[in-house]
Amino acid sequence: MPGDEPPGAVGGAGTRPPPIARSAQAYRDHLAVERGLAPNSLAAYGRDLRRYLAFCAGRGITSVDEVTEADLGDFLAWLRTGDEGHPPLAAASAARTLVAVRGFHRFAQREGLATGDPGREVRPPTAAKRLPKALTVDEVTAILTSTGGTAAEPRGLRDRALLELLYGTGARISEAVGLDLDGLDLPGGVVLLRGKGGKQRLVPLGRHAREALEAYLVRARPGFVLGVAGGQPAVFVNVRGGRLTRQAGWTILRDAAQRAGVRAEVSPHTLRHSFATHLLDGGADVRVVQELLGHASVTTTQVYTKVTVEHLREVYALAHPRARG
Repeated sequence: MPGDEPPGAVGGAGTRPPPIARSAQAYRDHLAVERGLAPNSLAAYGRDLRRYLAFCAGRGITSVDEVTEADLGDFLAWLRTGDEGHPPLAAASAARTLVAVRGFHRFAQREGLATGDPGREVRPPTAAKRLPKALTVDEVTAILTSTGGTAAEPRGLRDRALLELLYGTGARISEAVGLDLDGLDLPGGVVLLRGKGGKQRLVPLGRHAREALEAYLVRARPGFVLGVAGGQPAVFVNVRGGRLTRQAGWTILRDAAQRAGVRAEVSPHTLRHSFATHLLDGGADVRVVQELLGHASVTTTQVYTKVTVEHLREVYALAHPRARG
């Protein structure tokens, strides 16, 4: 089976890529310039298209017009089964890859790069709808308090502020590390988050998050950015004064969870799930939670209501005399 990089997709000096690779590059340019996709989304599309081009190269396909519906069906089967060099993809990952490829073929036909659209009738696999996993309030508290932080150990102050912000606002990790100082209004108790597609939303800051951010901004951050030329607008920075990365945010949370003895698999999105679930458990309206999370549709948020219903069922089954036995 083919490798990740198809022959000719990234040619050496004087090598022209095959037409299908040039068409794929035109599609990536369209996504970046005309649709204005975020860098993370562009990177995901790039990975999906490279895998598709590798598959086509393995079959000797060099033109978009050579691809048939059967080829796309075989590509989908390859995604799900994998081979020696490629582990099989889960249904959700395979579906995402196929969506990118179908979009590429629609674009190719619309722009006159191909005479037909072989992906029109090819449907992605249906992924099982999994409920988000939320931590308990006690688990979240243990993680947040495990970071420590003193004037002698300022990184702990930064880590506590980051994790308090993630749980206290439901922010995505990309939104948290992308936050600039002018997006914080600590006296007003709000933060301006920039989400997917450049959409902005104001989210309240609770007392714990405000206090953690104030401690970090006053006692830790100035030492990190000392000597940084031109200043640094980012709220969260590393010890050299550069903007904190998403990967660093993951590491901070993972280490905090280990210190807290939380055995569940934890990611920044776990805190976001927990934020939504705990709000709904506390009686918040689902549309309010939708606004806080920055979901375009309330149906995306309603998955969290299913989590709370499952919890209620468990409690009922254990506690009600007519449910036991």
